[in-house]
Amino acid sequence: MPPPSTATAAGRRRAASAIGLLVGGCVAAIVLALLVGSVPIDAGRLLAAVLGERTDATATIVLDLRLPRALAAFAAGGLLALAGTLMQVLMRNPLADPYVLGISGGAAVAALTAILVGLSAWSGMAALVGALVSTLLVFGLARDRDAGVPWVATRLLLTGVVVAAGWGALIALLLTLAPDAAVRGMLFWLLGDLSAASGGAPAIAALAVALAAALLVARDLNAITRGEDAAMALGVAVPQVALVAHVLAATATAVAVALAGSIGFVGLLAPHAMRLVVGNDQRVLLPAATLAGGMLLVVADTLARTLVAPLQLPVGVLTALVGVPAFLFLLARGGAR
Repeated sequence: MPPPSTATAAGRRRAASAIGLLVGGCVAAIVLALLVGSVPIDAGRLLAAVLGERTDATATIVLDLRLPRALAAFAAGGLLALAGTLMQVLMRNPLADPYVLGISGGAAVAALTAILVGLSAWSGMAALVGALVSTLLVFGLARDRDAGVPWVATRLLLTGVVVAAGWGALIALLLTLAPDAAVRGMLFWLLGDLSAASGGAPAIAALAVALAAALLVARDLNAITRGEDAAMALGVAVPQVALVAHVLAATATAVAVALAGSIGFVGLLAPHAMRLVVGNDQRVLLPAATLAGGMLLVVADTLARTLVAPLQLPVGVLTALVGVPAFLFLLARGGAR
């Protein structure tokens, strides 16, 4: 058995290698998203579009259409994976995901309402507002004034499930009342759609801020994984750290849903996969899962717009088709270990 210092050094090298590979994979996924599509672009033209004159059609396709969409997909996937990692720590439940608190339901109701009344261009902003309203509603209803902490994980989880059920009923009602011409767009949004995604740079900035904030409490989250009593014995202010992490997870989910609609499995699959690779140290797991989630959604979106081009598939369908067998494989592998 190697001494602790050797084991620690080996673990750090493994984590650094994993992060390096993930960064390379993310760059490759974004480059692939820029190259393929209904108008194929070779590497030379891509490089000229990025570094050279920006007045031709290739530059317009790359810089105005594909790059913002790829960055938005990366940001949405990274935010979902980051939120999923935080939720699994806070809920101490490996099945927790970004949508467990009914955030996506509130976003969906607001976005579908905007589409129904003819304000499709504002559906993303409506989704963000709806997600934040749903977050405030769940946290307000789940607050337990008699407990020693603002929110008990079980009470918060149950409140989120009930609120999500209510949003689900409203979504069904909106789809029932919607005219046939609007139903297709509403269903695409519900299944995940990046066709109208824009503002890639602000989305990446939001992801960077959320990840930086999460890393500030990563050491305390490591202590919380051992139990609240053990964390308090180590001097961790558990209620404050839990509040910060909950707010981060909810806000990250709200921004991701506003960008891309409801996309499942990214926030569940990426943390599990990276936990098997880099372990459960949140200082490494949080950035690793964020990178993996971003890469996964960029690849899924590229496939969604190219598999049956010129038609586009809802990206949420592909993440589910890939996520179900992948998660079952990871579950079996983890069980074997």
